[in-house]
Amino acid sequence: MNPTAPGAAAGMAARLRHPRTTVRWRLTLLYGGLFLVCGAALLAITYTLVDHATVTNGPFRAFVNATRPPPSASRPSFERAPIGQVAHPPKSGLPGEIQKLLKTRSGQRAIFTVGSVQRISDLHQLVIESSIALAIMAIISGALGWMVAGRVLAPLRTMTAATQQMSEANLHERLAMTGPPDELRQLADTIDGLLGRLEGAFDAQRRFVANASHELRTPLTTVRALLEMVLSDPRATVRTFRTTCRQVLEESEQQEQLIDALLALAQGQRGIDARERIDLAAIAGEVVGAHEGQAAARGVHIDASLETAAIAGDRRLIERLVSNLVDNALRYNQPGGTARVEVRPGAGEVELAVANTGPAVPAEEIGRLLQPFQRLAGDRVGHSEGLGLGLSVVAAIANAHDAPLDVRPGAHGGLDITVRFARAPAPAPPEDSAQSDPPAVGLGIVET
Repeated sequence: MNPTAPGAAAGMAARLRHPRTTVRWRLTLLYGGLFLVCGAALLAITYTLVDHATVTNGPFRAFVNATRPPPSASRPSFERAPIGQVAHPPKSGLPGEIQKLLKTRSGQRAIFTVGSVQRISDLHQLVIESSIALAIMAIISGALGWMVAGRVLAPLRTMTAATQQMSEANLHERLAMTGPPDELRQLADTIDGLLGRLEGAFDAQRRFVANASHELRTPLTTVRALLEMVLSDPRATVRTFRTTCRQVLEESEQQEQLIDALLALAQGQRGIDARERIDLAAIAGEVVGAHEGQAAARGVHIDASLETAAIAGDRRLIERLVSNLVDNALRYNQPGGTARVEVRPGAGEVELAVANTGPAVPAEEIGRLLQPFQRLAGDRVGHSEGLGLGLSVVAAIANAHDAPLDVRPGAHGGLDITVRFARAPAPAPPEDSAQSDPPAVGLGIVET
């Protein structure tokens, strides 16, 4: 006995109970159903019109007219004949005996009975013949509907087959459908656009992995070289070991900063789980105070104009965003330059604006600088110019807070960066104050 037979039978039974339907079958049924409804409505209208016509102009009217007396009994009526011809009196098509019989009451009843039976028979025959014609045309319309649906859905099947073959290895391919700009063409163009965005995302991911590997490998290689050098030196002293350890700590600190930046970038791209009410001016003031030493060492003046304004977000990410903007404004500045930090509350939003007077930045380079591991110089030589993650982390955190980021070249060099946060709603009053009893009026205590 085949053990798979019960399973196969159950699967076949399930398919019979729930047959697989396709869009082509549904369109065919829709076309056929619409044709049947329209045909039935046409048949009903035709039946009504024929029924009304047979009542007003029945076949027995000739018999009724034949039994009527002439218009004038005194003189016969003659039909007007053309010139040159002799006019003759009208002739009846029925013998005289039959005309006399039809003039009786029983004759009139027989005429109407025969006419009614004939009308019912004609209507019944009309229904039968029309139903047969409707059934034949329904079959023909179903076949035509199947063919039309297949022709309409052929581009869709082509797009489905091509999309199923897409993978990470051939994201550069496109559907490139030709034809009139209809809905199917728009769908193909939409899929091509989606493939283009996916290709760009995969390329950006590959570049990010390569750049991150390079940035992480460089300090590890430096640390390994320092340790191997001091260990292989037979004349190494305690001072040499101390110097090497300080260099290793500096490289480790650089590596730690890189890892923290990568974690902040990943969290900013992932989004925010919970938001809290934050005073943006207070955070900006703390960040500016923490960077005063760096500003003094670089000879840069910080001009801060901070107005109290509350936003909703992640405090740690907001601190990282403000710190990266201020650090970028100080790092890429010139001696004697200025870094301006402003918090400006507006109608429903709060603007954080940071600008500096550093080297001029071309407008076409701004999009590249917002990508990870991208510097204005375009190389990775030396770490004194930063990790190349500052602005990309800012963009990720701003996107996580649904805050538009505006980056443009400054009027006096450097960058003018503005982040617009949504203003946090006013806090609700505490429940205790709302439920407390009002103070009594007009009551007092007199002590004797």
